[in-house]
Amino acid sequence: MSPRAAAPKGARTAGGAGGARKNGVRFRASRRQWLHGGAALAAAWLLPTVQAQARTALVLGDQARGLSALFEAAGSLKDAPFEFRWANFQGAAPLFEAQRSGAVDTAVAGDLPVLAAAVGRTPLKIVATRAGRPESLGIVVQPDSALQRVSDLRGKTVIVSSARGSISQYQLYGALEEAGVPLAEVTVRFVLPTDAATAFASRQIEAWATFDPYYTVARQHGGRVLRDGRGINTALGFITASEQALADPARRAAIVQFLDRLARAGEWAQAHAEDYAQVYAGLSRLPIESARAITANAAVAARPVSEEDIVALQRVADRAARDGILPQRVDVRAITDATLWRRPA
Repeated sequence: MSPRAAAPKGARTAGGAGGARKNGVRFRASRRQWLHGGAALAAAWLLPTVQAQARTALVLGDQARGLSALFEAAGSLKDAPFEFRWANFQGAAPLFEAQRSGAVDTAVAGDLPVLAAAVGRTPLKIVATRAGRPESLGIVVQPDSALQRVSDLRGKTVIVSSARGSISQYQLYGALEEAGVPLAEVTVRFVLPTDAATAFASRQIEAWATFDPYYTVARQHGGRVLRDGRGINTALGFITASEQALADPARRAAIVQFLDRLARAGEWAQAHAEDYAQVYAGLSRLPIESARAITANAAVAARPVSEEDIVALQRVADRAARDGILPQRVDVRAITDATLWRRPA
């Protein structure tokens, strides 16, 4: 039996000339009225979805949950006028690979990894500076190691985290030059920090150049410092934004909002050091003693990129190219957008 034959005897379809009956009452509706009503109903159903889709979204790249912990503690993203999600990485190398592929809109890293990413053709711009402390990285050895000074690294293997072009490589090379040890007399191996941390804890690594939080954790588990970053590293970190995100007016505006909130989060952290450490300890699952040391040295203060920052980073770029850390010189000014963010007075 066809669907039409199944209709009750005497009934008419909604589009029929006489309309449909219900409880003896005839409802008359033209095809145009039905179509208009259906379109209005569909619009009502779809409106919330369209509005949600119109809200700008950012993917915020992070390392070892340092940035997300800061925002979680300060609460400065709670009222953000954009959607966001965090993408966490254990080091700068995989983070910038994600930015190069367009998987994250912003990234946070130290000076040299930003330069290495630029050499690797990651389409980025430096949009903000973060100032930390050079005590947040260094070269550590086992507590009972015979190595007592950097010059003792001659003929030894040093593990560097996380990859070529890291702040740890810059730290090691600077320390070796300071101690008068030729690079050719030291074997350098590159290992991602979580893997290196496990190997160091099991005493498979004698000397390790690394950065926080891994550096502090290694020291608090007995690691002895041969040389920290003071006098070698700038302790500057940077926020970069992908060129693709900056070319989108909505995402560009959202990044400015994000940077405003980053500055407020840093101010909060400096004024509430213990609260910040407690939240970081909870999120990282580290002992509170480690969290206090890490957050005390963290680059929390955010500011617009200054001329002094560009000059300092250019010195790093020139030295890294000279020492073969980078295969070529980077023009820092060319990868910087110092006009995007200007904090209100």
